[in-house]
Amino acid sequence: MVRSKAEGPDPGATARLARSEEWAGVRAGDAVDVLDDRERGATWRFIACVTNVATGERWVEVVGGRGGEQRRRSFRVDQLYPRGSVRGGVATSAPLDDAPGLPL
Repeated sequence: MVRSKAEGPDPGATARLARSEEWAGVRAGDAVDVLDDRERGATWRFIACVTNVATGERWVEVVGGRGGEQRRRSFRVDQLYPRGSVRGGVATSAPLDDAPGLPL
């Protein structure tokens, strides 16, 4: 089953979820862009990378929104990019998950 980019980790998973506040050179609080984000103009800040230990499924938690909102959402790792690398819906650099030489 293919999950939506904003659904987050499988709520029915019984496996332990490992959280990391540092991921591919991004730390908690750093601004990130979301490819094809429905909320144009939203500002997102990285919170943590969450990994389902049993399946290896990974999601990234962010907080933010438009107009000063502070909502929490989860996205697939391939939807998140370093701040400023997404122009007009087209990523100009590799997703954070593909960053070379950086610990995940």
